[in-house]
Amino acid sequence: MSTTHMSTHDAHDEHHDHDPAPHNVFGFWLYLMTDCLLFASLFATYAVLFMNTAGGVSGKDIFELDFVLVETALLLVSSITYGFAMICAHKKNKKGTLAWLSLTFLLGLGFISMEVYEFHHLIVHGNGPQASAFLSAFFTLVGTHGLHVTAGLIWMAILMVELIVSGFGSRTVTRLSCLSLFWHFLDVVWICVFTVVYLMGAI
Repeated sequence: MSTTHMSTHDAHDEHHDHDPAPHNVFGFWLYLMTDCLLFASLFATYAVLFMNTAGGVSGKDIFELDFVLVETALLLVSSITYGFAMICAHKKNKKGTLAWLSLTFLLGLGFISMEVYEFHHLIVHGNGPQASAFLSAFFTLVGTHGLHVTAGLIWMAILMVELIVSGFGSRTVTRLSCLSLFWHFLDVVWICVFTVVYLMGAI
């Protein structure tokens, strides 16, 4: 095989190896747009149903803002720690990336644990999703966000294992970048949930 052919072949391999990254990120942006439509539909449904309490409890009766503020703080800080993880990832600092990802994971796990506790507390006291249209809309909206956070945590755990086992492969930073978009998106959605559901509901 000639040197020219080998060089062309190597260049093609290099192009093939690195070219998909922008397309992957763009494709993930498109996915996030569809997720925006999903959450917009859930917010619209909640806006229609939140007054339909069927003579039962309203948001003012069940929402504990102090508790939810701690939840919110955990998720907001987790976005900051993920940002530090990405800074380390771009520098190919494996130890730093894993440390910040681990802290982000723990903060996200704390958020989910508090949400599960809140749901359990409401259901035990007879305020489950079947009690009224308001509670059905509440559990659906907040629960859907919680499922997304759980999926993000599973994804994060898989990437941490990949980093430990294989280090920084050619597409590892791209995968971390996609998860970063997803995680920050969930942060923005939660701010909307906190404002529309909890803050307005408690006033």
